[in-house]
Amino acid sequence: MLRFIAVLLALCCTIGSAYAQDSGLSNAARRAPYYDGLKGKKVVFVPLSMGFDLTEGWAAVMRRQAADLGYTLEIRDPNWSTDAGTRALTSLIAQKPDLVIVHNPDVQSYARPIKRLEQAGIKVLQVNLESALTTDSYVGADWVKVGYVEADALVKKCGPGTSGKIAIMQGVPTAASNLYELYAYHDTFAKHPNIKIVSEQAANYDPAKARAIMETVLQQNPDLCGVVGNWDNQDVGAGAAIQQAGKTGQVYVVTSGGGTQDGCENIRKGLIDMTVSYNVPLQGDILNQQIVELLLSPAKAGAVKNTYYTPLTILTKDNLTPRNCWSLGELK
Repeated sequence: MLRFIAVLLALCCTIGSAYAQDSGLSNAARRAPYYDGLKGKKVVFVPLSMGFDLTEGWAAVMRRQAADLGYTLEIRDPNWSTDAGTRALTSLIAQKPDLVIVHNPDVQSYARPIKRLEQAGIKVLQVNLESALTTDSYVGADWVKVGYVEADALVKKCGPGTSGKIAIMQGVPTAASNLYELYAYHDTFAKHPNIKIVSEQAANYDPAKARAIMETVLQQNPDLCGVVGNWDNQDVGAGAAIQQAGKTGQVYVVTSGGGTQDGCENIRKGLIDMTVSYNVPLQGDILNQQIVELLLSPAKAGAVKNTYYTPLTILTKDNLTPRNCWSLGELK
């Protein structure tokens, strides 16, 4: 009799287990901490400015995830003003968001308010342009590597048999991208005596200024071989001056950028020959991953220092595809 009862109980358990599996599993033990841990959290993005491809692209990708996961994403737009950006960061110390995402105008200006944010227990994620201060995370290009890739391309184009003359088109002289790229440029060119730097000037992200600089450089150096620049939105101005002088194809223009359709179109038009793309949509995805990790992590602000260098893609006329060239509408 006891054996019969034991068999009956085992049979009931087996049937119950099978029924539970047929009904599916909620996975509540894994899902609940994830969604509940993110819901209601506050994230603030302080860009250089909104209204251009990089920041609009990152914001579009970040907004999608915030809406999906139930945390808020606010944008404090300083509109290219470092003073306004410093005030925005300082005001956040008292407002206590869970995470601040910072796009630094240069390596020093935001270091002090960023430090104060961390001291107040607020985590800081830097995107694509670093401060001298290392924070919880940096997501963006490895600018030294970008500089080496650009410089190597010019060395190959402007080797023996050419004038070897090149121009360096800086962005903002104190920005991380500019400083780290310059190191790579000079380190590379110093190893190639045939390369002659005939101009090294800053266009400060302004295509009109880049065009004016290049017009003068071409007048002084009609046999110029190549130009290496900081950002495609700026360096398209240099390309326009080269095109106006009838030297398209003679002066090789190398730059970097986020891989937008407009940037790709400038390559198709011959205004730029090569762009080292750091792929804004992919950066947005990695930013989202880091946002989740930082919001869910029990670690205190400043306790962990992460760096995520995003992959680089070399864009030329030969490989322009929808995958490499994105539009803002596709990200929204």
